[in-house]
Amino acid sequence: MRALAVSLVLLVASVAVGVASGKSVLRAPDGVRTGLKGGSVVLKWRDNAKGESRYEVRSRVGRRTATKRLRANATRHSAAFPPATRVSFRVRACARRACSGWSRAVAARTPSAAPAPGGQQGAGGTPAVGGCSVLPADNPFNRDVSALPVDPRSDDYIRSIGADGFLHPDFGGGGQYGIPFEVVPADQRRVPITFTAYGDESDPGPYPIPPDARVEGGSDRHVLVVAQGECKLYELYVAQRSGDGWSADSAAVFDLRSNAVRPKGWTSADAAGLPILPGLARYDEVAAGAIAHALRFTVQRTQRGFIFPARHFASSSDDPSLPPMGLRLRLKASYDVTRFRGQSRVILEGLKRYGMIVADNGSDWYVTGASDPRWDDEDLNQLKTVPGSAFEAVQTGSIER
Repeated sequence: MRALAVSLVLLVASVAVGVASGKSVLRAPDGVRTGLKGGSVVLKWRDNAKGESRYEVRSRVGRRTATKRLRANATRHSAAFPPATRVSFRVRACARRACSGWSRAVAARTPSAAPAPGGQQGAGGTPAVGGCSVLPADNPFNRDVSALPVDPRSDDYIRSIGADGFLHPDFGGGGQYGIPFEVVPADQRRVPITFTAYGDESDPGPYPIPPDARVEGGSDRHVLVVAQGECKLYELYVAQRSGDGWSADSAAVFDLRSNAVRPKGWTSADAAGLPILPGLARYDEVAAGAIAHALRFTVQRTQRGFIFPARHFASSSDDPSLPPMGLRLRLKASYDVTRFRGQSRVILEGLKRYGMIVADNGSDWYVTGASDPRWDDEDLNQLKTVPGSAFEAVQTGSIER
């Protein structure tokens, strides 16, 4: 008993010395609360610890848990979840080898997915986002190409991409895949943009990019924002938070009410110098029953040239059998789509009328959509049975060098 008493005295004394000398005092945070911002949960708390090296936030959805490490003195954390998700959080402070107890658990539920808006339409029946027409009705993206002549080099192009390859939807996965975009109000605060690679071919800031803007997964890290009121599209490539703003390898601004294109030879957030958003398959359009614009897709190898409205190439090859940036393909009229259902059927019917545009170097036949938790992966998997030989290149203009 005497030994135990001595040990307790020594333990209390060591804690007292630690407090007096300014060492870590790891108290669990309190005042923990949640809020919602779009599809994200914003968690806030009071920093009660002293000398901690990090904070840890543990989230739980059903039986699945995840732990996120944050910097010392953190007092908030934001995380995105699919619609109608109930998630609970606990927070604790940690030093190098020890942590406080967890805070009390707090819970939040993200809003249910909004019903499909019937496919927003802008002026002239064009697609629309946030009340803004996605480019004028006579823009090349919105052009019906079902009656255009086949390009003389169509067979060469299809062989180079892979006639025996298959279409691949590069979106789905409960919203994990695809390129996210968001609509911000006209008074969204504008922040500086630092360019890290192609600043001489980028539109200078500031841009109305929120600090918690969604970033595409993978190495491209695209950020897409539509500003209401002015109806301008802001797109970043390899985006990272930087101080009060963002950094990007390149960035571009497009007036969605105009047919203006990039200066010849300029890139954008896409290798072809094209806007990205107008070429995304969007859930609201598919749910409404029609995609009325060209889609964006990638191929591994391209030639050193581009077709309007593309303005930039990303290749050193002069091989004429390789597709140039901006090449338009369409699904052949003879290809039978009656065996397809649901979302895939709508996408394929759109590809017959409006086709798809070579926009970047990447995996062959990967067609891009907006990230959205409402995509049905089982449905989209039907697209993986459509062979490259079902497509043909159409004539939309001459190749520029």
